[in-house]
Amino acid sequence: MAIYGLSITIGILISGLHCCLSPDDFVGARAHGDIIIGGLFAVHGKMVNSAKGYPQRPVIQNCEGFEIKGFLQLLAMAHAIEMVNNSSLIPGIKLGYEIYDTCSEATLAVSAALRFLSTYNTSMELLTFKCNYSDFTPKVKAVIGDSYSEVSIAVARLLNTQLIPQISHSSSAKILSDKFRFPAFLRTIPNDYYQTRAMAKLIHFSGWNWIGIIVMDDDYGRSALESFVIQAVEINVCIAFKQIIPAHLSDSTVETCIDETIKKILSEPRVNVIVTFLKPSLVYKLFKKLMAKKIAKTWIASDSWSLSNEISSIPNIQKIGPVIGFSFRSGDTTSFQDYIKNLHQQKFEMNRLLDQYAVLLSDCPKMKYNEMYGCVTNYSKEAVFDRRTAKTKTLRVDFLSATVHPGLVYSTQLAVNAIAHAIRKLCSDRNCKNRNAFAPWELLQSLKTINFTYMGRTINFDSSGDADTGYDALIWKTGTDGKIDFNIFAEFDAQKDMFIFTSQDKENKFKHLKKIRSRCSDECKPGQMKKSSRSQHTCCYECVACPENHYTGSSDMVYCSQCNNKTQWSPVNSSICFQKKIEFLHWHDGLAIVLLFISCLGILAIFAIAILFAKNFDTPVVKASGGILCYVILISILLSFVSTVFFIGEPVEFKCKVRQTMFSISFTTVVACILLKSIKILLAFTFEPKVHSILKFLYKPFTLVFVCIGIQVIICTTWLVFWSPHIKENFSFPRTIILECNEGSTAAFGIMLGYIAVLAFACFIFAFKGRKLPENYNEAKFITFGMLIYFIAWITFIPIYATTSGIYLPAVEMIVILISNYGILSCTFLPKCYIILYKQDTNTKTAFLKMIYKYSSKSASTLTVSQVSSSSAPLPDRHGSTQDTLRGPVKSSVSCISNSFSFHEMLVTTDIPPTGNRNLTRKRLSSI
Repeated sequence: MAIYGLSITIGILISGLHCCLSPDDFVGARAHGDIIIGGLFAVHGKMVNSAKGYPQRPVIQNCEGFEIKGFLQLLAMAHAIEMVNNSSLIPGIKLGYEIYDTCSEATLAVSAALRFLSTYNTSMELLTFKCNYSDFTPKVKAVIGDSYSEVSIAVARLLNTQLIPQISHSSSAKILSDKFRFPAFLRTIPNDYYQTRAMAKLIHFSGWNWIGIIVMDDDYGRSALESFVIQAVEINVCIAFKQIIPAHLSDSTVETCIDETIKKILSEPRVNVIVTFLKPSLVYKLFKKLMAKKIAKTWIASDSWSLSNEISSIPNIQKIGPVIGFSFRSGDTTSFQDYIKNLHQQKFEMNRLLDQYAVLLSDCPKMKYNEMYGCVTNYSKEAVFDRRTAKTKTLRVDFLSATVHPGLVYSTQLAVNAIAHAIRKLCSDRNCKNRNAFAPWELLQSLKTINFTYMGRTINFDSSGDADTGYDALIWKTGTDGKIDFNIFAEFDAQKDMFIFTSQDKENKFKHLKKIRSRCSDECKPGQMKKSSRSQHTCCYECVACPENHYTGSSDMVYCSQCNNKTQWSPVNSSICFQKKIEFLHWHDGLAIVLLFISCLGILAIFAIAILFAKNFDTPVVKASGGILCYVILISILLSFVSTVFFIGEPVEFKCKVRQTMFSISFTTVVACILLKSIKILLAFTFEPKVHSILKFLYKPFTLVFVCIGIQVIICTTWLVFWSPHIKENFSFPRTIILECNEGSTAAFGIMLGYIAVLAFACFIFAFKGRKLPENYNEAKFITFGMLIYFIAWITFIPIYATTSGIYLPAVEMIVILISNYGILSCTFLPKCYIILYKQDTNTKTAFLKMIYKYSSKSASTLTVSQVSSSSAPLPDRHGSTQDTLRGPVKSSVSCISNSFSFHEMLVTTDIPPTGNRNLTRKRLSSI
């Protein structure tokens, strides 16, 4: 429902039943024409009640409470028809009208509708019943009205019987869009769905979620309430209370319901925004009582009273609080304003309502604008109206002109023009001066299909019979003269479902509404989420902080969004997610610098040892250490040190593949060479024939080393081809992404390390066997220690590596590699360096010959005694066969030692003949 303009309640009682002595007395205004259009307008606010408060006899009741808004609608229709008749829109055809005052009651409107349905051009008011009204000609071809949805619904049900088109200029109830129930109803405004939609968007934009709603108890109010509740739920707005007030002032419970509404408003102090779908007369009563109690709220006004001068002229109305309203989009009303200014010159065939208006103003002196309302409102004398009295009274056109709003005129004139265009279309091929030229239902079909331009806008009715004219959003502002101005700050486009602003200043007014607070709970800030409280309303809640790695980017979020677990993080109570920092073991990291320094020291030590060995290359110690084999070991350890460099810095594919491969092959070479030395040492000083034969079989210097290295190369190649190490982003840390090398295959990595461990274990076994070598040649003992260091380091490494994560994981392996390198380097070369530097007297051929002779003699004696004691034969003489039997093993052992020395040049120089050793040993054995 929509009512434009000023609603002025004039308390005037018309005595008796003299207002309707005959059917023609019921007519408010009339003008004859070839085609008659009916009109229904609420020029009075209510009917006069009997003593019992309800009708006692079936007669037309008197009306009271003259309303300027309804009267202006009547004049707008009369003016629009006059404009059509004076134009060339339907040449040769004159439109007439028959307008009735419904007194805002469905009962009087239905009575008027019965006259519309009666047979045309009869001396009696006959309502003919037919099974088929297709050829029936009623009194009117179409009806404009009513102002109220409840009245329009009642009238529409009657007009449906003959499909007489009814076009309302302000009835906006959504139910009227149902063409199954109201097939003949049309309107020049949108239905209330779009108005409630616009209100909901305004509320949502302003951040309000705890509001109240007051409606009147009729079809319009109930339909608006239902539609608004649906819209509110969609935008998460809660309705704290819903109050319903009787729609008719004649209802004796109106005052009681208003008092209850005020109590409800007081009981909800956090509700600062209230939506109202009420008649101006009801709003007037409500606001008067609220102002008396000094209650101020923010009011969202429906189209029914958003432009009401009756309300805006209440003294100190600004104390009621801000008023934001919606009205139907308007057009140019210059022509109608001129019509009002010259109203006293207009010639009406019959207009009783104009006469009544003139008499009502006769007792009011010329006053200022606001004072005029008080005078008219308090007028309550009995009056009898006639044409002569009206002509002698002033019409106060300035007063009428001040109450006009473009929306009121536009929607009414649009309805008249729509009918005129539909008639034009029908009359293009028939003589419409003949009132039987077309039936009302034919006019209805024409109205549904017309498409015309009016005041620069294209107008047509959609499938629901609604014209999409949109809404204006306005706000009440107090002018410099103390008068309330209706400032339009936006247009609501129903099709685009959005507000349109014509200037930045108007948009700022819209944004200014956010300063008004109307919430059940305080707004949850970004970084918080809503936690439901015990209240049944979702708008009443507590605000709790988002947990770690969750965030809310806007206010009043119902849940916290999770950050991207892989690349983002957020602290508790965060409104944004932060990108995780990419980390790895940087070159400038303290631990990395220390490890690099240690590695460089190892490299420097290797160069120092290499130089020292080069200067003393021909000494027995260097030759006993393997000679060239020492440099192979040193170079391999050097490469192992170098491999640690690839564990530092940003991981790349090349580093990931090279670092393990370089370490594994270089360290395998070191262990293989040491294994060769262990076998060589044990072979040189082993006098057990069986063990000696096994060692001699294993001792293939080049073959052994290349086979050991070759197996590791095959393992690494297979690893690189099928399960190649690659870069991996480790997202398991809360705030960082660790860029690391993934080994590709844990099994391949384990096999690689396991193979080195097997070689190291073999070294350990052989070296342990030779731990009792001569003191000056005790290399096996140091190899044993070196392998023990290796095993301890790598056995410790396994659990640490498995449980460590982060940027220092590569450092763990670096430390183990460095420990292994330093263990081998220290145990293999430092004792030799010590002899070269500090025991030069032992680093001579003579010293080595003496040491070897003593060890060989001791070993041979031990072996001979062991064999003799284990035999049960008597000791033979020095020329017997038994002596020859003992000599055989000794010869073999000594010969093996001598051959081993001369073949490898590892104990002494090659100029010592093997026979010398053998003879010396024989002489020692002869003395036993």
